[in-house]
Amino acid sequence: MSYSVGQVAGFAGVTVRTLHHYDDIGLLVPGGRSHAGHRRYDEADLDRLQQILFYRELGFPLEDVATLLDDPAADPRAHLRRQHELLTARIERLQKMAAAVEHAMEARKMGINLTPEERFEVFGDKDPGQYAEEAEQRWGGTEEYAESQRRVARYTKDDWKRLQAEVDDWSGRYSALVAAGEPATGDAAMDLAEEHRRHISAWYYDCPYEMHRCLGEMYVSDERFKAFYDAMHPGLAEHLKEAILANAARRTG
Repeated sequence: MSYSVGQVAGFAGVTVRTLHHYDDIGLLVPGGRSHAGHRRYDEADLDRLQQILFYRELGFPLEDVATLLDDPAADPRAHLRRQHELLTARIERLQKMAAAVEHAMEARKMGINLTPEERFEVFGDKDPGQYAEEAEQRWGGTEEYAESQRRVARYTKDDWKRLQAEVDDWSGRYSALVAAGEPATGDAAMDLAEEHRRHISAWYYDCPYEMHRCLGEMYVSDERFKAFYDAMHPGLAEHLKEAILANAARRTG
């Protein structure tokens, strides 16, 4: 069984001109000719073309491909082992690239257009885009989500540093309050709850008291938010929820 240059071009997804070039440089010389002198490719030629295209896909120059295929010390198993090694290495590189692109996409969803070094400088080992996809699923159709996206898209590195500094300062003071045994319904706790609400309104979206109540409930009902606040001090999530509810009741009468 033999095939014309047009048939082989169709099989392999290359142009006839490419096959002519491979023949001209001795990389893939067809095993036969028709009575009219046209190229005819046999099964061995197709096997060699498959090897050529594989190495080309990996970025090897044609000269190196010829050296690899014409190495008298190599056998088909050696080629397969080499290809497996190269493919494995490429898959690892592509997986790393895909992960980097995925992180970049999450960051852009959050409007955090910072380099990895800048994100680490601002947020430390915390991932600011960790819940970006879920946030979009939960609140993507709301005005608050749209407003938050508009705001954070404009933030610079310095803006994020100021925002994070406020968060760190508030977290330290609230943790100390809980550690001191201050009640959630006391003025100190309610004042910090009010500061928490104003921080959200200033940096993300308008957060009226009813919405703040809903957030407080979520900080306890959602295990991840609960873990985030309890990591500041054990029991802080529940304490903050009660302070938010008490502050809302105080402010709205």
